[in-house]
Amino acid sequence: MHRIERIGSREVYRNNWMTLREDDIRRPDGSPGIYSFVDKPTYALIIPLDGDRLCLVEQFRYPLGLRRWEFPQGTAPELADVPVPELAARELREETGLRAGSIVDLGKLDVAPGLSSQRGHAFLATDLEAGEPEREQEEQDMRMAWFDRAEFEAMARKGEITDSQSLAAYFLLLLHQGSQPL
Repeated sequence: MHRIERIGSREVYRNNWMTLREDDIRRPDGSPGIYSFVDKPTYALIIPLDGDRLCLVEQFRYPLGLRRWEFPQGTAPELADVPVPELAARELREETGLRAGSIVDLGKLDVAPGLSSQRGHAFLATDLEAGEPEREQEEQDMRMAWFDRAEFEAMARKGEITDSQSLAAYFLLLLHQGSQPL
């Protein structure tokens, strides 16, 4: 199988959370091209589950101009490379204040593979203990709430939960548990 070959690469933009790269490429037929994409570090998404209740966070998502419900998730600042289970526990604690007695890896998620190199891992967090959130400055408007599975699925059907990572992670949870959606 032929692959696209990178001929050159340049950094177009960088901040503490992402890098925009532009690569000169050679396609399998030999023709040249350019591929631009966002490099972001690995992220962790956590599904806090207490019995049949799911914990979600809601925050304002600036690019959409909307508040959105989603599972707690995030990356390490300053493009740091943090072990993913450690990142999951940290994101859970920061965004919700919850500490998990058990964290199980549900699987991998690619955010937008045609646009970004970012990959994620979905985790199931159980045996939860409440605490105070340790939110970052960007998360100061965040709130959390518990929903049962029927409420979560109804919200997804009505377009109240549209975060693709959260919806995909819920599917991984169903596969993990051998369940069917309600």
